[in-house]
Amino acid sequence: MDFTIIGKDSQTAARAGLIQTDRGPIETPIFMPVGTVGTVKAVHQRELEQDVKAQIILGNTYHLYLRPGTAILEKAGGLHAFMNWQRPILTDSGGYQVFSLSHKRKLSEEGAKFRSHIDGSPHLFSPEGVMDIQRSIGADIVMAFDECPPYPCDERYALKSMELTHRWLDRCVARFDSTEPKYGKRQALFPIVQGSVFPELRRRSAEKVASLGREGNAIGGLSVGEPVEQMYQMLELTNSILPADKPRYLMGVGTPANILEGIALGTDMFDCVMPSRNGRNGMIYTSQGIINLRNKKWEDDFSPLDPEGPTFVDSQYSRAYLRHLFAADERLGPQIATIHNLGFYLWLVGQARQHILAGDFGPWKDDMVRRVSTRL
Repeated sequence: MDFTIIGKDSQTAARAGLIQTDRGPIETPIFMPVGTVGTVKAVHQRELEQDVKAQIILGNTYHLYLRPGTAILEKAGGLHAFMNWQRPILTDSGGYQVFSLSHKRKLSEEGAKFRSHIDGSPHLFSPEGVMDIQRSIGADIVMAFDECPPYPCDERYALKSMELTHRWLDRCVARFDSTEPKYGKRQALFPIVQGSVFPELRRRSAEKVASLGREGNAIGGLSVGEPVEQMYQMLELTNSILPADKPRYLMGVGTPANILEGIALGTDMFDCVMPSRNGRNGMIYTSQGIINLRNKKWEDDFSPLDPEGPTFVDSQYSRAYLRHLFAADERLGPQIATIHNLGFYLWLVGQARQHILAGDFGPWKDDMVRRVSTRL
């Protein structure tokens, strides 16, 4: 995997880049739709390509390991072939899912023992095993196995967690570098910075990750309940240490405003379930603000979902029609809303890229943050 910086903003740390993978290019900054179990909910792969214009999507190691399982994926020729998606895929290591199953898992030096949320069967995720699973999935970018500490937690817990993550990281690197891809395409391993909201721990973790010289680096353990300003502080500190010539991926973030501020702090890659999950529940993101389609005020509003935003087929349905679909509990409603929201997120990072290259990202970002944070 190769990364080239195409342009930088003069007023912020924002940059526009190009990631080149064996399955195609990724223009940064980029938002990655979440396709946890081999599908982005309510969205056809054709719509991801044509309407959403997704350049890369996510899969999840934990969920794909449990169902359909690595045997099926290998027999299919990997996740790309299984789901008929030819563009890049990134897989989360499953660390966050194990974290969220705190009542069903037990951590040790060996790894994480947990019980399946599907049938209660026992399993072990070790750093080596997680690398092997992601080799079987065939993702273009794979994540190191980590522990995501909860918020709030005390510094002693955060330190212990970070040190465990670092030891697991060394084992991930050793296993990854001693194995080969299964489907003839190169894979890149991203380490993950942890440290909760403690600056010195974040610094130490970022220095550890930077020292490994991998193709890219990820920032985890943020947007888990901490105040947003604290998240930005940790992100700014971390990005100041991570190599400038490698892509930086902020995991699980976030709102349109979060993403714009993250770009301004030098972050290149983002993912979040928010646009799809909220879309399925009737919340629409637009260039003028946020719409709750369940509100009666949209009942006779026949304007497009976002008159000034992205233009594609599913964005041109009226607010009144989409509100009707939700009121009637028609499945087309969540489908259109999800496609619109994901398309809006991809449009937004594309606009950010254009303004970075044009040299006016700073003032554009400030105005856009205000607009996308408004409740209409």
